[in-house]
Amino acid sequence: MPVRCLREYVAAAQEHGLENYPLYEWTKAAIENPAKKEKYMKSFTVYVEDREVYAKEIADALEADLQPLAASGLITRISKYDTNPANNPQPPEHPRKPS
Repeated sequence: MPVRCLREYVAAAQEHGLENYPLYEWTKAAIENPAKKEKYMKSFTVYVEDREVYAKEIADALEADLQPLAASGLITRISKYDTNPANNPQPPEHPRKPS
């Protein structure tokens, strides 16, 4: 089951065991901090066939389709993330204490 929001991630971790959710502490701290909560309320993930990770070609096509919305100012920014660990720093084993 994909997690669709930070609150769902925290709830799933609490239900299924924190050891399976490495970002639990960070996520919980983020939703309890009003400034961070406001920031993340403006962020969205695009799912394709119920998946948040998909082929680069699909991500590129989505970006092209969304570009007019960014150019018009309707959305602020489009970000794509490379999920290949060789190309992307991984989260720390033990999350830092929230600031």
